[in-house]
Amino acid sequence: MPKTPQRTTASSTVSMGTTVIQYVLSRLRNLGIKDVFGVAGDYAFPIDDAISADNNMRWIGCCNELNAAYAADGYARIHGMSALCTTFGVGELSAINGVAGAYAEYLPVFHLVGMPASGVQEARRLVHHTLGNGEFDLFYNMAEPMVCARSILTPENCVAETERLIVAALQEHRPVYMGIPSDYANMPVVGAKTPSAPAIPKSDPATLSAAVAAIVDMLSGCKTACIVPGILISRCGLAVEAKAVVDASNLPFATMFMDKCVFDETHPNYIGMYDGKLMEEQVRSFVEGCDCILGIGAILTDFNSGGFTAEIDRSKSVNIMNNKVRVGLAFYNNVSMKDVLVELAKHIPRYKNVQGPKASDLGNPKGDPDSKIKSCYMYPRWQQMLKPNDIVIAETGTASMGLAFARMPKGSAFHNQTLWGSIGWATPAAFGASMAAPNRRTILITGEGSHQLTAQEVGQFYRFGLKPIIFVLNNDGYLLERLLCSQPEAEYNNLAKWNYSKLPEALGCHGWFSTRVTTCAELDEAIKAAESCGTGAYIEVVTDRYEASPLSKRLHDSTKTLYSV
Repeated sequence: MPKTPQRTTASSTVSMGTTVIQYVLSRLRNLGIKDVFGVAGDYAFPIDDAISADNNMRWIGCCNELNAAYAADGYARIHGMSALCTTFGVGELSAINGVAGAYAEYLPVFHLVGMPASGVQEARRLVHHTLGNGEFDLFYNMAEPMVCARSILTPENCVAETERLIVAALQEHRPVYMGIPSDYANMPVVGAKTPSAPAIPKSDPATLSAAVAAIVDMLSGCKTACIVPGILISRCGLAVEAKAVVDASNLPFATMFMDKCVFDETHPNYIGMYDGKLMEEQVRSFVEGCDCILGIGAILTDFNSGGFTAEIDRSKSVNIMNNKVRVGLAFYNNVSMKDVLVELAKHIPRYKNVQGPKASDLGNPKGDPDSKIKSCYMYPRWQQMLKPNDIVIAETGTASMGLAFARMPKGSAFHNQTLWGSIGWATPAAFGASMAAPNRRTILITGEGSHQLTAQEVGQFYRFGLKPIIFVLNNDGYLLERLLCSQPEAEYNNLAKWNYSKLPEALGCHGWFSTRVTTCAELDEAIKAAESCGTGAYIEVVTDRYEASPLSKRLHDSTKTLYSV
């Protein structure tokens, strides 16, 4: 689980001579952020220099700004929040796709953007990294839909605006944009020397009581019920509070694709993955047959709902979101998830006789040692290697769809960019996650198509002394797209044929275990070697072109509901 975001209280005083960038960095440090991902750029030099000069912070240079944004995304999933630094225009636009993904998936990323000096902007000079029209707010405005708050910091507004942005990021669990003109960065802050933290919204007491009473009332009239915990539990750092509701009620729970591992899958009340009509019929039948479904931060996206095949009657369901609650068709606004969960755990009725199905797993690997690698061997073998506290980063596609139904060990985490689904996300995100928790084992599983977009970030693992286990699934092209489109053999689904197992050496990962496997026995031996080599490991896993996981195949059969045709 990610760390719970720390309180946003500002330092009691601002020291004489503290510069704009020093104040910003001091506040990030106070929040527990010690690493800043980015790519250097001249307009951002004052920010880059300040980070490098700070003995309590670390500059994490990435191969490009998009990769840096993905890495910040991965870091925030584990650490609870992260920081990203880019230069004006070219840098921030390169990163904006990754920032948008963090927004979609509720991850607080503080995006520091180094801007041209204030005088340059006022004079509307035609300088590099602009469109040559003297406009300097274009990119700032482009960022607006992808952040929950934004500001251009000045010596005069630095303290107040920094505090406002911190509150927004931690309240909304989404990125914020902090533009800093290069001359302002090193100017002393002026104005209030004793900053006051902006007011943090609190639950309306009457609405809170009404919401909890409505939930309890609905549940009290039900013979059967279940809980569907969602990703917002993890993003809000409320696993303890949400688990208290499960334990107090004794209700069974199932998770959807995006929400995998928000609770330990070793919990006795866990019944498996709920994926609409596509997978695990026994789970679907139980969940949809309950008199009440209690959602906690769950979001019915396309891939979460089994391509919109899930059928949950809103009139008999509840969903507790970040700042509001829905009970049946009634909404209760201005109530925090934490407050609702704490009160609900005190009053929720305890069920004794609600028996859900027993959680299944992927079973044992099936395949002869010398046979080609098939899904019925590969995914169960990956499941076998998982250990408590592992961090698994799985790229959107057939790989994650196969591994999502593995039974995860205690304390482990499974991450996938389920909603935004940006191809190439997983490799840099795994790097960021590994930086956030270097003492935990990180396992990256990605398809070769996605890997080609961001593979250069593999070199960063070695650079920072990290030892991941990386699996690159090579099925000769974009398999998921082949399954979803009308022309699977179209040229747009083909890829350049790389020698993947040679990439670590080319990218500077000296001494790593690296190999290419084509049979079940080779995969088994490679996994054993990877677990004992003491270095990073990189394994190219070769399968037939159309060797797909069961969920991938069923999505192929359900494109009409997936695309709402």
